[in-house]
Amino acid sequence: MSTQGVEITVGNSSMSKVFTDTATDNQWSGNVLTDSIAGQSLGILIPNATLTYAQAGYNSGGLAFRIQNAQTLQVTARGFGVLNGQYCMSESGIGPVRVSPNDILTVYPIPASAGAASNVLAWVETTKGTELMQTLGADDGAAVALTTAINNQTLGDAFFNSVLRSVKVQVQDGHSLTQVQVVDEMGGIVLTLQGGFRGASTGSRSNQYNLDASGIGIRIGKGWSLKVVCKSDE
Repeated sequence: MSTQGVEITVGNSSMSKVFTDTATDNQWSGNVLTDSIAGQSLGILIPNATLTYAQAGYNSGGLAFRIQNAQTLQVTARGFGVLNGQYCMSESGIGPVRVSPNDILTVYPIPASAGAASNVLAWVETTKGTELMQTLGADDGAAVALTTAINNQTLGDAFFNSVLRSVKVQVQDGHSLTQVQVVDEMGGIVLTLQGGFRGASTGSRSNQYNLDASGIGIRIGKGWSLKVVCKSDE
């Protein structure tokens, strides 16, 4: 499997620490960052510290990160990274998050897909919780369903009878998001959200996301799906 270098700087108004890892693409497992000086995990290095920002960078493709308690698995912060060199402090706020001694900083990177296809990540929030979803190799112009990164479940399987609250999408570098569709079990489109560019692309409003939609209130049915339509040619 492919790997890439990842770096995340976390801190507050009076301190910061840099964490790094050579992370394996398309998985959370094993991708635990340690600090660049002492080689310690987040909770061991700065227990009880309060964090207000996290600046995450990757080499190519895309990146999701989270702060998670290694024992309880509770996630206290999550977000997207940016292509190295495209950091923006105004987009880096989290929390505030108080670091538990058991907390770890983990990442889920994706590589860049070649040709007329896109790799995509999405943080999807419902009343049941928040999950990372993805699709790999989505052909240009096709409406392709996202599935959960861990269990490969569709929207309806993972979140049946909960209420969709927000969707935040990151398409790989240099590619655009045309739209996101919430589709019912009969193939009918319940909701369409228009996307756009990110990063150095023309018309970009963010280095992190192609779509950030909140305030949604749709109850999810069995057999429903969340689909993305992407474009590799700008």
